[in-house]
Amino acid sequence: MEKKLRRESVCVQAGWTPKKGEPRVLPIYQSTTFKYDNSEQMARLFDLEDTGYFYTRLQNPTNDAVAAKIAELEGGVGAMLTSSGQAANFYAVFNICQAGDHFVTSNTIYGGTYNLFGVTMKKLGIECTFVDPEWDDKRIEAAFRPNTKCFFGETISNPGGHVFDIERFARMAHKHGVPLIVDNTFATPINCRPFEWGADIVTHSTTKYMDGHATSVGGAIVDSGNFDWNAHADKFPGLCQPDESYHGLTYADAFGKMAYITKATAQLMRDLGSIQSPQNAFLLNLGLETLHLRMRQHCANAQAVAEYLEQNERVAWVNYCGLKSNKYYELGQKYLPNGSCGVIAFGLKGTKEDAIRFMDSLKMICIVTHVADARTCVLHPASHTHRQLSDEQLREAGVAPDLIRLSVGIENVEDIIEDIQQALDASK
Repeated sequence: MEKKLRRESVCVQAGWTPKKGEPRVLPIYQSTTFKYDNSEQMARLFDLEDTGYFYTRLQNPTNDAVAAKIAELEGGVGAMLTSSGQAANFYAVFNICQAGDHFVTSNTIYGGTYNLFGVTMKKLGIECTFVDPEWDDKRIEAAFRPNTKCFFGETISNPGGHVFDIERFARMAHKHGVPLIVDNTFATPINCRPFEWGADIVTHSTTKYMDGHATSVGGAIVDSGNFDWNAHADKFPGLCQPDESYHGLTYADAFGKMAYITKATAQLMRDLGSIQSPQNAFLLNLGLETLHLRMRQHCANAQAVAEYLEQNERVAWVNYCGLKSNKYYELGQKYLPNGSCGVIAFGLKGTKEDAIRFMDSLKMICIVTHVADARTCVLHPASHTHRQLSDEQLREAGVAPDLIRLSVGIENVEDIIEDIQQALDASK
């Protein structure tokens, strides 16, 4: 039996195994098309009767190697790269939902995802119900309907830093015969593997820690292979009934544990085409090779900064699950015992204008839309990423008007703290 590598080694070694005389480093297959000797070979690929490459919109060797690495990191059976994290979350839900369907989602999620689910997907005839993950089981379960197809949440919410009780919500989803989809962007599989706690599908904005250097937008969907689609065949006709666009092929029967991710690739990517470019996949792979090292430093720095903020008289509140005083500390110890991420949510005493003056006074730390890369950066979500939400929606999403999202990078932590201190002094 082949020995399984530990996560640190998977980051470096998995996905690409060169044969004799092939490049040691994963190449960029910058080609849209691939040659075959006869039309029968290509026909078998189009009928999903054989594996191989014929058009990069569906599959590409560079992308597949990186997807395989991410799948192994998460402990899944397969993965698909997408053009962005938004595309990953859309495809993950749309792969099992159609017009007239419904799904349940935590309300403490990224503002872009909140809009995607609550506005755009509603236009497609797919309705969602937002629930507060801190409600009791009875109240959350009341949101499930006969046409509910999945439950969605984020391991660590962006930007609020709430920790999602994966095991609890997996149990709830499975009770109602639907999969749990977890966006694991902030934790990464280095610090949490949701499949080990009962989640069925994991998504990522690979733009964040996986890439780690703010160079390439991308996303990924990972399939655990654990959800039994045929056991709930009436709920999932797209997987359990014939697909006429592939001559009546039924994914659950033809592909077993790979049914979900095969359908996502062969059907959704075929028709909607939000692919990640091979160039971006190559850059993502370079980021993945150091993910285990960077996450360790992000977490160590963020812990020190959170402790500093908690003791600072100018700071009204801090939300970081690594703090023993934090309401999510116990959940953090359960799901994220080796560290959570580098993102801290906090608020200053005073007004919204005080927060803006503080941010404008920072020197090394930049105000950017991005989050979760090597450089420390800051954002005021209510004014920026979540500005499309109403005050009520902001409260529902756990985004306080004074919330500052600080993404702690991998610089020397003393430089980070000194920059924060001088900005606090300058903004008095």
